[in-house]
Amino acid sequence: MPGLLVEVFATPAATERYADLARAAQESGAAWTPVEERALASLSDAVSPAGLVGVCRFLDTDLASVLATGPRLVAVCADVRDPGNAGTVIRCADAAGADAVVLAGSSVDAYNPKTVRASVGSLFHLPVVVAPDAAAAVRQLQGAGLAVLAADGAGERDLYGTAPLEGPVAWLFGNEAWGLPDELAALADHRVSIPIHGRAESLNLSTAAALCLYETARTQRRT
Repeated sequence: MPGLLVEVFATPAATERYADLARAAQESGAAWTPVEERALASLSDAVSPAGLVGVCRFLDTDLASVLATGPRLVAVCADVRDPGNAGTVIRCADAAGADAVVLAGSSVDAYNPKTVRASVGSLFHLPVVVAPDAAAAVRQLQGAGLAVLAADGAGERDLYGTAPLEGPVAWLFGNEAWGLPDELAALADHRVSIPIHGRAESLNLSTAAALCLYETARTQRRT
């Protein structure tokens, strides 16, 4: 996304190693500031910093702007607290060709360093919405013509059989520990389960999200 990068702090070694990146940043109008390794370490919480840290503008958008584009696939994280899971869902949504990700309710900060790293750049590839009121976001999605499907192990629809995936879909994913609150899941158009053929009790949130998003993308492209 052009215009997001404001400044880069880099060690002399990183400046030499990433000369092309330094040139591109300066051409875009972003400052490239050399710093010592000790100073850079104070700017990053990474165990092994790459030698540079970028400062970017906030990039989250509002849900109305996303809906105005006519999205066909949206991932909604409701009260997802783990930054690694949130970042991985953003990455999976990007890879599946989703149109947006909504961090709803009391979900983790989109700009948490671990969320940003787990997204592996996908945070900059598709719109990310921060929606404090998860129920209002669900109603807004439905009002725009998307079918809201709640990922639920006890769902009445099967992901690979009876889930309605052909039209515009918004997937609703719940908290890692306790899933979706009953009152929020009740707002969904359908609850959809992923069949488990072995003895595992459940799937990790980001794994379940990847399966749901990719199956929807496959179905939508086929139809």
